[in-house]
Order: sequence, then structure tokens, then C-alpha cells
Amino acid sequence: MNAVVENLAAPQGKSAEKIALENHKLHKRLCRLVGQAIGDFNMIEEGDKVMVCLSGGKDSYALLDILLTLRERAPIHFDIVAVNLDQKQPNFPADVLPRYLEQVGVPYHIENQDTYSIVKRLIPEGKTTCSLCSRLRRGILYRVADELGATKIALGHHRDDIMQTFFLNMFFGGKLKGMPPKLQSDDGKHMVIRPLAYVREVDTERYAEVKGFPIIPCDLCGSQENLQRKQIKNMLREWEKKHPGRVENIFSSLSTVVPSHLMDHNLFGFKDLKTDGLANPLGDIAFDEEPCATPSSMPGIIPLHAADD
Repeated sequence: MNAVVENLAAPQGKSAEKIALENHKLHKRLCRLVGQAIGDFNMIEEGDKVMVCLSGGKDSYALLDILLTLRERAPIHFDIVAVNLDQKQPNFPADVLPRYLEQVGVPYHIENQDTYSIVKRLIPEGKTTCSLCSRLRRGILYRVADELGATKIALGHHRDDIMQTFFLNMFFGGKLKGMPPKLQSDDGKHMVIRPLAYVREVDTERYAEVKGFPIIPCDLCGSQENLQRKQIKNMLREWEKKHPGRVENIFSSLSTVVPSHLMDHNLFGFKDLKTDGLANPLGDIAFDEEPCATPSSMPGIIPLHAADD
């Protein structure tokens, strides 16, 4: 099955050997980036039970598949359970995910909750339903995690999601706030992780084609898109096309923050700042003509599009 999908999904004019090599590199890259994110943020620890939230979309399928691969290679033991929230959308193919999960041998739980009716009742026709739908899902999944004894809740958000959320908060919320790779829930009882934090969406799209995942589209709102997020997504794609490396630099900046050079007095003690005669490695570069180093010259920053080894 996969071999057929690989040939169908590949660009015309490429040999079977080259296609297989490219697909192998893709799998290797995804494993490396997911493993790097897990290590950088200590996402998974010995004895964890990781609840992978499986929506039926390309990203959550890719997340589950790569975590299963890494579990076989990991020096620690952790368990995986896949969870799907059946929101009772009309025509939802309820048999698709159980059949797939049984085929790959993953323990799973299907949670049946009619959030569809709630959203349709509370949100006026034509209005964006994503926010309420997300809040309802979150509460249900936290409860299910408790019932299953899950210590980590893994979501399929990737690098593009993180970038888009950052700009959405900046442009429309007036905050420098993103989507962290690891997050403690408001009640302090749950740990949410995003192992795909370093992975580009183009790679999950390609991986889904290669693996032939049985994709289930979100029809809760007629595949309604958040228009603001769509604007940001198009903006980033245009930047990447016209200015290669720009988006890469922005993403790197999210993990290279200098609080003393921003304006949040709650984050940095500007009011108490005094001269002390000591050298500051972060220094005052306000008058430098080129204050920003490129990612390749910054210690610890590895371009995520670097060629596979």
C-alpha cells in the first residue's frame, strides 16, 4: 500500500529509487526534529503515558506515527494511547480511526460528545466557531486524560501553527505570545506537549501522502477557516517565497529572547536598572548598524531546513 502511495504522490519523472530515498530522508528528518524538540523541552520522561490527540488530520496522524517510531528507539520507557473526540458532526466516518488504530496496534479511546450541537446552538450562522469548539474540546480532553491516567497530552501543532499564532497575537491581540512547545494547563493538573514544534507543515503534508493516512476533513463548520489565521498563513508563505530565510529567522527569534531589549517592565526590572560598571554580554547594541546575527552565526541555533545527514 505505502509503495503504491509513494509512487502516486511523487513528482513525475523521478525514478523509484530517488523517490524511496527522498521519502526515507523525510522520515529521518521528522524523527530528528521531533526527537530534538522532545529533548530540548523535556517533553517525555521515563514512565510517561502520552495521550496523543488524534483528529483524523494529517498532522495528528504524523505525530502518532513518528512517536511510535521514536518509542522503539528511546532509551526510556513510555506508553502511548491515541484518543479521538467524536463530536457528532453529520456524516462523520466513525469507523475510520478505530480501523486504522487497530491495524497499527495502538491502544485507543474514542470519546463521544455532541459538541457539534452545542456550537451550532450558541454561535450565530456565519460566525467563526473555532474558538468555542476549541474550548469545549480542551475541557473534554483534560477529563479523558485524567480517566486514562495520561501524564502528557500530545497535540499535533507544528512550526507553522506556532508562527501563525505568534503573529495573530501580535497583530490582533497586542501581545508577544505564541504557542509553546510545552504548557501547563490553567488548573496545574495537565501537561500539554507539541512534539511537532520544529516541523514544517509542508513536511507533514508530504508525509501524509507517502504514508497514505486515511484523512478525515473537519466538517463541523463546513471546513470554515479562521479568516485572520488565513491572512497570516498567506503572509508567511509570501515572505518565504520572496525572501527565503526570513520565516526561519523569525522562528529562531522565538527561542532567542532578550527581555532587556523589549518593553515589558514586568519581565525585566527597568525601574531598578542602574549602572554598575560591569560588562553585560547582551550589551547595548542600539547604535549598531547590523544588530541581528544570522541563525548560522548564533550559538545553538540550527537552521531547521538543513540537509539531512
